[in-house]
Amino acid sequence: MAQPLVELKDLKIHYPVREGVFFRVKNHVRAVDGVSLSIYPNETLGLVGESGCGKSTIGRAIMRLEEIACGQIYFEGQDISRCSRGQMRPLWKKMQMVFQDPYSSLNPRKTVEGALAEILRFHHVVPGREVPGEIDRIMNLIGLPADLKRRFPHEFSGGQRQRINLAKALSVRPGFLICDEAVSALDVSIQAQILALFKELRSRLKLTYLFIAHGLGAVKYMSDRIAVMYLGKIVELAPAGRIFADPRHPYTQALLSAYPDPNPRSRGRKKIVLSGQVPNPADPPPGCRFHTRCPFAQALCFTQMPELKDEEGHLCACHFRVHPSDWHQVKQ
Repeated sequence: MAQPLVELKDLKIHYPVREGVFFRVKNHVRAVDGVSLSIYPNETLGLVGESGCGKSTIGRAIMRLEEIACGQIYFEGQDISRCSRGQMRPLWKKMQMVFQDPYSSLNPRKTVEGALAEILRFHHVVPGREVPGEIDRIMNLIGLPADLKRRFPHEFSGGQRQRINLAKALSVRPGFLICDEAVSALDVSIQAQILALFKELRSRLKLTYLFIAHGLGAVKYMSDRIAVMYLGKIVELAPAGRIFADPRHPYTQALLSAYPDPNPRSRGRKKIVLSGQVPNPADPPPGCRFHTRCPFAQALCFTQMPELKDEEGHLCACHFRVHPSDWHQVKQ
């Protein structure tokens, strides 16, 4: 197996909770609490979970936009966990991020041409005389006519703005892209176009993706492997086909139950509705963090944190094997 392009080892990111007149630190929100992941060259790793589980925080940490409490982040074998902004600058040419909101990610006072030219000149991607031609090449790459480059962001639709954000990310010719909810703010029909563009560019430019999303359909379409997060931890990790065909963690099974299956034969399937609320990440429960909402929890789940156990490439953090059919016995 190839060496990982990106590797996380026991990554922890905690945000201080300050109280009182002097804003002293009273506690910490454990946004990411011991995550280990590997992303291999030319693959797409999907990262899914409920809002607030730590998905976007992981993406921002890889870009070194978040300070980490402990653990290591490796990129191309280099430990970047404590790199300063100056040390990260040459690495940012190799990794880029596409954010969720396609409008707030753009400068409303700059045309597309002005924004791309500024990036190309700042990072010395091409000689100055080649900048106009490079801008035309990038516009063609994202599927927009070159004559639109003199327009401002407000003159574009949401899907076109996201294409421009993608153009900005691709302008430095990276090999690794972090897509942070990159299609969730778009209409469904536009989502399909942008996802198809992402997939085409992956094949054409030999890109590696960390694809962070809520929509399971988009993740299934894009991903080679899928990691499922709950309350700052990875609870399941496996190839995309296995996750959908044989989900092993109760939380993953509940997520997939909410996924609208286009197969007419599945119309009568029982929906899984989880009881209770997501625990406070500043005060997570002992043992398995999902036990407060899991109808299959037993005494061991209340006291001991389950480890990610690997069974033929399928990792799951659950003390007991639960089959999706077991949910039919649960009263909801």
